[in-house]
Amino acid sequence: MDSQQRTAASPRSPPRQGHDSTAILFTLLSFFAIVALVLLPSASPFFQNSLSILHQVPEGHVGVYWRGGALLKTITEPGFHLKMPFLTQYEPVQVTLQTDMVTDIPCGTKGGVMISFGKIEVVNRLRKEFVFETLLNYGVHYDKTWIYDKIHHEINQFCSFHSLQQVYIDVFDQIDEKMKDALQVDCTRYAPGIEILSVRVTKPTIPESIRRNFEQMEEERTKVLIAIEKQKVAEKEAETMKKMAISEAEKNANVSKILMEQKLLEKDSARRQEEIENAMYLAREKSLADADFYRVIKEAEANRLKLTPEFLQLKFIQAIANNTKIFFGDKVPNMILDQRLLGNLLHDVSSGRTMTTKADI
Repeated sequence: MDSQQRTAASPRSPPRQGHDSTAILFTLLSFFAIVALVLLPSASPFFQNSLSILHQVPEGHVGVYWRGGALLKTITEPGFHLKMPFLTQYEPVQVTLQTDMVTDIPCGTKGGVMISFGKIEVVNRLRKEFVFETLLNYGVHYDKTWIYDKIHHEINQFCSFHSLQQVYIDVFDQIDEKMKDALQVDCTRYAPGIEILSVRVTKPTIPESIRRNFEQMEEERTKVLIAIEKQKVAEKEAETMKKMAISEAEKNANVSKILMEQKLLEKDSARRQEEIENAMYLAREKSLADADFYRVIKEAEANRLKLTPEFLQLKFIQAIANNTKIFFGDKVPNMILDQRLLGNLLHDVSSGRTMTTKADI
């Protein structure tokens, strides 16, 4: 019985060894988990990325991975992802707009004066489709090569071709665009995934003595500009006064012209009225003269028609009748007519009989 029991128990020994190995593996994993929990908070980011299994890619970034020092083509989007600890390293790379600030950039001008740009800001962006190619060629710190170091180079190139007057005053407003164009040309040629959006350059620091000279020169220039502006204002005022005087003179001239034209119209109207009155008077006088002339003509014609022997004789008799006595002859009286005899004569003439004359001899 005992031998059978021992024989039956012997096949069960291998499962006991597997159970022991599982327990050992679980113990090791637990140990590593405890060590990771203890060491991860105080470890470096690279060590954390190497030990972590679950990692998070923040918004605006993509996740890139290295295995054994070789860059993998795997690019992950924002969110949680898994990787193999110790073997795979992870790094988030920003693909949205970012501003790189380059500080303390010394340079020498064409005239040999040393100046320093305190801060230059470069707004740039790494395009997502070029992340692998850019990091493969220039690493995670690609911006050090193409932005930080490039800004130092371009600023020194710019200063070496310009004088202090040009850099500090004359062409200072063009430095931003020149730096942007210079960076973008080289990035487009060698690192097409880097896009330069804008560059902001602060005023450089120059020696104090030169700065005071520039300030005095700017103050004098400001005074000159103020004087010029005052002169322009005075000229504008004089021109305005001149225009007002010309406008007033033109207004007075127009008023005088209108008044003169009004007077001329009044005179012309008076002249025409007088001409009409004269024409009316002349026509009236002419009509009166023509009427008198016509009347005289008609009276003459009537008188001519009246001057018959009978009419003359009648007038003669009427003239004699107006006198009481009429005497004819060399000796007075040759003929004496009394009132009764004249009455008889008139009666005879009116009756058509021939007048008879009695004379005293």
